[in-house]
Amino acid sequence: MKFKLLKSDQQARRGELKLSRGTVATPAFMPVGTSGTVKSLSPEEVRGTGADILLGNTFHLMIQPGTEVIRLHNGLHTFMNWHRPILTDSGGFQVWSLQNLRRLDEKGVTFRSPHDGRQIFMGPEESMSIQSILDSDIVMAFDECTHYPVTYDQAADSMQRSSRWASRCVESYNGNGTLFGIVQGGIFEDLRLQSLEQTIDIGFKGYALGGLSVGEPKEDMLRILSKITHRMPADCPRYLMGVGTPSDLVNGVRYGIDMFDCVLPTRNARNGWLYTQTGIVKIKHSRYRLDSKPVDNQCDCYTCTNYSRSYLRHLFQKNEILGLRLCSLHNLHYYQKLMSRIREAIESDTFQNFADSFHEDHPKD
Repeated sequence: MKFKLLKSDQQARRGELKLSRGTVATPAFMPVGTSGTVKSLSPEEVRGTGADILLGNTFHLMIQPGTEVIRLHNGLHTFMNWHRPILTDSGGFQVWSLQNLRRLDEKGVTFRSPHDGRQIFMGPEESMSIQSILDSDIVMAFDECTHYPVTYDQAADSMQRSSRWASRCVESYNGNGTLFGIVQGGIFEDLRLQSLEQTIDIGFKGYALGGLSVGEPKEDMLRILSKITHRMPADCPRYLMGVGTPSDLVNGVRYGIDMFDCVLPTRNARNGWLYTQTGIVKIKHSRYRLDSKPVDNQCDCYTCTNYSRSYLRHLFQKNEILGLRLCSLHNLHYYQKLMSRIREAIESDTFQNFADSFHEDHPKD
């Protein structure tokens, strides 16, 4: 992996992330293909929205279809027919979400499969082995996601465990991908700084902020970003995990973030919430029954070019799968177009004006 910083506009950064399977223009948004697919869309359709890289999930792919199936296909890329870069989350967040079904200790996490209830163990070494089989381009260290709310001592214990696990990840990983470290510490600035220092000392090619957007107030997330991001290595990509709304992406770039992922654009699409230049359109509403306009007059995606709001509402009323597909295409296109506009603004030294105007036009996204 090679990361090149091309331009800066205050803390906002325009770069290129060169990987063996392709170049990723940053700031970048990664659509989430948790189980080897971006729900309802083909890889060709996802690529058509402008995506350079996808996110897959170690936890879910380990459970189903299982590593023996992925190994049979020589990795995740061939299995899902996506031959551009893939980043895989380590599984730490998913294990964290199973709080009532897991037991955590220094070795790792023992949990019950949400699929069939069988007992499974995952630790740093297991996560690294699975991601090696997946043949991920970017591999995330196995960490403990700090929950919210949490006491200072609990956050400190969790953060230190993640640091120890990070060292074990570096020692055990033997795959072809590039390993990223994850900074934890909850909403406590001193713990975040301590975690960052320890993660840098261990040594990674990229650095992520984890444990944000887990229920904490938005003000706390922005406070942590403002205090931590600019201290992350300038010559390495910076990744904000699991975030977020369009406003979150703009704010993240403002503080120097290069990479994002989130399920929101596709999840909201499947619920009929569509992003536009003037706000969210809730397409199931009766007001759109006789509306022959596209979802967004300023959008050139396949959906807006060919279909009306009225038709999309009809598809949802009839529970037609096409409605989910068309809305997912639109929302992913919106997100990728937003990232393209952000990159252009940084290149022209107008990002701060762009960000201010965006937040004025999108007070609630």
